[in-house]
Amino acid sequence: MDKDELKKRTKDFAHRCVKLAIALPKTQLGKHITGQLIRCATSVAANYRSCCLAQSKASFVAKISIVLEEADESSFWLEFISDEQIMKEKMVTPLLSEALELTSIFFASRKTARQKN
Repeated sequence: MDKDELKKRTKDFAHRCVKLAIALPKTQLGKHITGQLIRCATSVAANYRSCCLAQSKASFVAKISIVLEEADESSFWLEFISDEQIMKEKMVTPLLSEALELTSIFFASRKTARQKN
């Protein structure tokens, strides 16, 4: 997967998370999760784009670390939605799978970048 495909994938992930988030109940907890999930999921996409413009290996590693953290946080909030049974599993599971896959991709990218001389 090249960087343009991954840009599209992260942006699609952000859009899908936003749609899920705005469908959450308008309770105190639902509103809190809505804000958190929108923030971290859109941050994955926005920060990955920034990563693609890194001017050095050190800058890339720093930026990809942020993307990795935000993808993992997205996983947390999606798991939390499932744990609390706020939405049907079939709505959350595909997004959680994507969040976990993206986390793995960014973890591997950071590991590879750190190993290059």
